[in-house]
Amino acid sequence: MEKSSKATPGRWRKPKQARSLERVERILDVAEAMFMENGYAAATTKEIAAQAEVPIGSLYQFFPDKAAILEALAARYTDLLNQRLQTFDTPEMLQLPLSDYLKQLTEGIEQFFVEYPGYRAVFMEITTTMPEVDEANDAKLIETMASILPKLHASLSLEDRKVISFVLVKAVGNLLWISLGQEPDLRQRLVIETHRLAFNYLNAWRQSLPSTK
Repeated sequence: MEKSSKATPGRWRKPKQARSLERVERILDVAEAMFMENGYAAATTKEIAAQAEVPIGSLYQFFPDKAAILEALAARYTDLLNQRLQTFDTPEMLQLPLSDYLKQLTEGIEQFFVEYPGYRAVFMEITTTMPEVDEANDAKLIETMASILPKLHASLSLEDRKVISFVLVKAVGNLLWISLGQEPDLRQRLVIETHRLAFNYLNAWRQSLPSTK
């Protein structure tokens, strides 16, 4: 019998041993493929275990139910996206003009979505069934963005950084998210408009702050 799909956030367990880690990654890869192909609702833990070639008892050692697998996939994607954001926190990137920096940032995030098409399938379900998990994952991205902002302008206060980072993650993330389901021409236009929005927003902030020179 399929276990309840209502998981409490954080219930899945990440193993430390290499063999168990490999097994968990295989479970996640199989589950992601099934969610993408037939939808989250159609998949069962029994089918996921069978296709991953692991005993169902072993699956339940790490994931008490299907929702925990979904949560783990969301966490994996958030970690990957967080790593992508951190590639924009380098001296070379931070020396770029603001418009060029934000162009690289928006295009980099959009490229991440291209590279990982399963992201949309996972978060389409997360946002509706586990909004608290979605918010927690966004909080990690906001924290990373807030750590980058003072390097773009040293006059930003901590509260300013928190607010700006919240707006950027929500606005840029949601616009690029929406673009995923659009026709190619509109999708590319939305990437351009996302860059325009982010630049005008940050540039207005920059102009309102005292000079650091």
